[in-house]
Amino acid sequence: MVVASPNPIRSESVRNIELPVIDLLAERSKVSSLIVTACEQYGFFQVINHGVSEDTIAQMEQQGLSFFTKPVCEKQRAGPATPFGYGRRNIGFNGDVGEVEYLLLDTNPLSLSKGSYPFSNDPKMFSSAVCGYMEAVKGLACEILDQMAEGLRVHDSSVFSRMIRAVESDSIFRLNHYPPILCKDNSNTEVGFGEHTDPQILTLLRSNGVGGLQISLGDGVWVPVPPDPTAFCVNVGDALQAMTNGRFKSVRHRALTNSFKPRMSMAYFGAPPLHAWLTPPAELVTPHNPLLYRPFTWDEFKNTSYSLRLGDNRLHLFKTRNSVHN
Repeated sequence: MVVASPNPIRSESVRNIELPVIDLLAERSKVSSLIVTACEQYGFFQVINHGVSEDTIAQMEQQGLSFFTKPVCEKQRAGPATPFGYGRRNIGFNGDVGEVEYLLLDTNPLSLSKGSYPFSNDPKMFSSAVCGYMEAVKGLACEILDQMAEGLRVHDSSVFSRMIRAVESDSIFRLNHYPPILCKDNSNTEVGFGEHTDPQILTLLRSNGVGGLQISLGDGVWVPVPPDPTAFCVNVGDALQAMTNGRFKSVRHRALTNSFKPRMSMAYFGAPPLHAWLTPPAELVTPHNPLLYRPFTWDEFKNTSYSLRLGDNRLHLFKTRNSVHN
């Protein structure tokens, strides 16, 4: 989410590789193993046969697209995003911009039912669609987190998922809309949402079938993620990298616009309660794998994230003294 450099795409390379696609209906121990491998190698994978109904997804997509097709003056009545509401181009609090407009929503059902009036001509239908979608994707996120713990051979398989199951969970829901952008050169893309990692535990993302998401392999190499209407994209966040003692990678990613088609993505960011302490389970800290990050609360890490540019590395500020030079 940093401000784009003059030629952010042309100066980098794009590599097409086959990214992990995991069938959640396969044998459980195999699924857990594949998830762990994907998180260690990429910090990213896609899931199919995920159990979220097509109707639930379609209702949420319809509500999102209905909002973004409104006149700008109507959309602006739902803003500014402080932090929830409508925003345009400005990303975060420190000058980052992108070719994007968005809705940022609380995942608390009571807050949604009370606060949906600026977003729709039918607030009850809007809040019903969002709440139904939130319930489904939170359940999917918890199932994936439980399988991660099992794959890591952690005794308490709910060690990660209970943080987003908690009533006080700080999870959020974001709809990003990337209008078609007439590019200044012969390329068909511009940076819509710049390079960053997600600070939360886990991100579940869907798009409307238009490509644009890319993940980083490092050294300026980007891998496009082909849109798949049957799949959810799963990103490891900073908090999960810390809670797995560095086993899992918080994936750097970005979104590009398209010159011809609008793109809308729907991202659920699973986060702990503000007061929750983030530290790895005992099984993941050994003499050969000492603690990489000091224990910290989600509130402390979130405030640190908000004080930085979103393209900045946040986790290195929390490294232990012994690991700071590693």
